Amino acid sequence: METNAYRVLLYYKFTPIENPEAFTAEHLQYCKELGLKGRILIASEGINGTVSGTWEQTEEYMNHMRANPLFKDMWFKIDEVEGHAFKKMFVRHKKELVTFRYDKELDPNTLSGKRLSPAEFYEQLQQDDVVVIDGRNDYEYEIGHFRNAIRPDVKSFREFPEWIRDNLSEFKDKKVLTYCTGGIRCEKLTGFLLTEGFEDVAQLEGGIVTYGKDPEVQGRLFDGKCYVFDERISVPINRTDEDVVIATCYHCGKTHDRYINCPTCNLQYVCCEECEDTHEQFCSSECRDAAPVSHTHSHHEVGMQP
Repeated sequence: METNAYRVLLYYKFTPIENPEAFTAEHLQYCKELGLKGRILIASEGINGTVSGTWEQTEEYMNHMRANPLFKDMWFKIDEVEGHAFKKMFVRHKKELVTFRYDKELDPNTLSGKRLSPAEFYEQLQQDDVVVIDGRNDYEYEIGHFRNAIRPDVKSFREFPEWIRDNLSEFKDKKVLTYCTGGIRCEKLTGFLLTEGFEDVAQLEGGIVTYGKDPEVQGRLFDGKCYVFDERISVPINRTDEDVVIATCYHCGKTHDRYINCPTCNLQYVCCEECEDTHEQFCSSECRDAAPVSHTHSHHEVGMQP
């Protein structure tokens, strides 16, 4: 018996898709008819999606996808939720599943880092001579990350090549571990690291969300929560008594892990409930002064993994 009536599916697959524009239009129509909500990106290199729906809708969707030879072995990460995690259904054609804009072709089916299970990743995290790279954006790192992981000074995934060249070249002879939310960014990131001359590169297979569900590891050594690109904004990972809150309120500095958006500049920042009321959701007095008199609170705008 399911404890919640709805589920969120997180998935991707690197596989050649002929005429991705036509597939995008057909897939959008199918998802709408099925009643799913979420965001799906389709490119000539494959598919990357997060959708929510009832248990029956998500089950039908997974069966539908696996009936297609291109996606017969698709791995769906499943979360139970109380209701839809998205407001609408978007299916869009893109040049890349994750925007990297590297000048060389990176095909994860031919070049990527060694894949580590949660147990293997947990074991290697504890080794002394290892470099751990968070493959996400800095704001994702802020509310939760693996202990001792390097914080990426990037606002988008496309900034990684320059940041790595400027900051991590000295680690090319070290053992490098990478991780991200569901695994897709590491598929490209580890390939990039290998082409740049890093010798020993591995990735957490299935990402943070899979690590948190592993019955053996139970999310150990992950501090804080995992940022997700839907209405939930963040989800717990560490299922042990070691779980901690590591982020702090932008205004008062109190330990907190809840994100809101500034209605004026759309800055997404950590804010406690008290400061949200006091500052009326604005990140600064300048943004408050710049807001129209008829201002009403805006809400978090969800998106795909960048």
